[in-house]
Amino acid sequence: MLSIQLDPEIERRLSGLAKRCGKTAADYARELIEDDIDDIYRAEARLADPQPCLSLEQVRKELGLDD
Repeated sequence: MLSIQLDPEIERRLSGLAKRCGKTAADYARELIEDDIDDIYRAEARLADPQPCLSLEQVRKELGLDD
């Protein structure tokens, strides 16, 4: 179990959102944390396998946007 203290304004806004949407504040907090963790794992995986950078011109050409 995890317990955190939020800024009162953030807690008020989170509670209002949860009430309007029929969820709990804990549901939203859990979703946000899980999404952030997923983003971190994807970023770490991407950084572990670096790819060459492309210029805007190269991207446009590869996507056929300059035709």
